[in-house]
Amino acid sequence: MAQALRWGLLGTAKINDRLIPAFLKSTTAKLVAVASRTQEKAQAYATEKKIPTALGSYEAMLASPEIDAVYIPLPNHLHAGWTKKAADAGKHILCEKPLTLDAAEAEDVVAYCRAKGVKLMDGFMWPHHPRTKKIRALLDADAIGPVKKVIAAFTFNLENLPTSNIRMQPEAGGGGLMDVGCYTTYAIRWWMGIEPVKVFARAVYVNDVDVAMSGVLTFADGRTATFDCGFTHPLRTQVEIVGTTGTIHIPNQWIPDDAAAFEIHRQDGDFGIKVETVTTPGHDQIVCMIDDFAAAVHGGKECEPNPSEAILTAKVLDALAKSARSGAEVAV
Repeated sequence: MAQALRWGLLGTAKINDRLIPAFLKSTTAKLVAVASRTQEKAQAYATEKKIPTALGSYEAMLASPEIDAVYIPLPNHLHAGWTKKAADAGKHILCEKPLTLDAAEAEDVVAYCRAKGVKLMDGFMWPHHPRTKKIRALLDADAIGPVKKVIAAFTFNLENLPTSNIRMQPEAGGGGLMDVGCYTTYAIRWWMGIEPVKVFARAVYVNDVDVAMSGVLTFADGRTATFDCGFTHPLRTQVEIVGTTGTIHIPNQWIPDDAAAFEIHRQDGDFGIKVETVTTPGHDQIVCMIDDFAAAVHGGKECEPNPSEAILTAKVLDALAKSARSGAEVAV
């Protein structure tokens, strides 16, 4: 068995609370250090989270020979710069989504990491869950016929929309499209299996960031997909994949519970429905992601999903943002 990758956390963001237990459970990972902008903050965090080493700067982590890979949970506008600095230091990188603020930046970062010979993965967890592979196998086997439409939602209530929250700060790459719309966009691309050619979106803005957005993605063959995302509706995390002979309902696409269930609905007579429930229990999608990352490092291959996926998703996000601001349909 290959030696476990030695990981460092490049920052003390709240999302680390979801990653740390998975690092501890994974047999391919060893969480050895955390870095912050001061030694005092890093030490307090390391003590609280029981991380062996505290480093008082991000630069110190990148310079450490004891670190093989870093997880970057920093605000969106810092992803590209610190990913490239990590690549310069020869560290493999798992970067919190979205990888960058736009497609041009994503292309630059992906090419940079390839040139430096380091592995890069953006931190979408759901593609790594076995449920995702199971659904893809069903679609590939025409279990519901050819896919005709995907409907995706990721919303949650961000109470009072406080400008102190990083999600509400335009200079930090805030807004619902970047925070949760990247999930719906990626899922639509994933399940449709082709790239959209044009998009149309409407949004509500507060503090110059989108807090609610809905839209339509149109494909070259005339098929469409729809989504909504943002901070002003209750928690909704579902995807519906519509085929010619049935639909697949995924109730918690992004954060599956232990059962990781989905339903296959088939029409029964004129207005009846037969429902088949499929479960994929016992998997931690974050552990799966960490293990898939390690497999790429040890296997000398690019990560799966390929980091180019981040570029393709960013191209659609760019078009959606432009459409929502202009009120016009925009080519991807």
